Amino acid sequence: MHVIVATDGSKQSLDAARKLKSFADPAKIDDISVVAVIRPLAAVAFADDLSAGSRKQAVGEAQGFRAAAESAVATVAAEFDGWGPKVHKRVRSGSPANEIIKAATQYEAGLVVVAAGGRGLSDSVLVGSTAQRVQHYAPCPVLVVRPKPRKPRKARA
Repeated sequence: MHVIVATDGSKQSLDAARKLKSFADPAKIDDISVVAVIRPLAAVAFADDLSAGSRKQAVGEAQGFRAAAESAVATVAAEFDGWGPKVHKRVRSGSPANEIIKAATQYEAGLVVVAAGGRGLSDSVLVGSTAQRVQHYAPCPVLVVRPKPRKPRKARA
């Protein structure tokens, strides 16, 4: 089985990859494609929250959106080092939901893993538009991993 793991550079997308590892049997997975999608005419850069601080700043400023996406893909792909399945690193350009769905179709994926609300606007939009579209239109099952609930702050006396 081929599994697509989508990343938008958020910590939630790394958590989604870890969730897959927590329950999946690596012997039943042949390939994993870690996919990031950059928007060609985006006003906001691809945000890479996963790389080390100085490396992240240098990559983001000096090399642009593609380098930030490649760095995020490499960080998520490294999560699968030594786990078993062959890992492919892929950066695509276009609408994130459409490109994830196209990748799932192209690679005949048996599962797509996405984080819910990785770059969402608020907690009320936890299953963001990308995760929602992928969930509805992917040609295979989709694992939508929600962020860990925030712990309530204790009131000071």
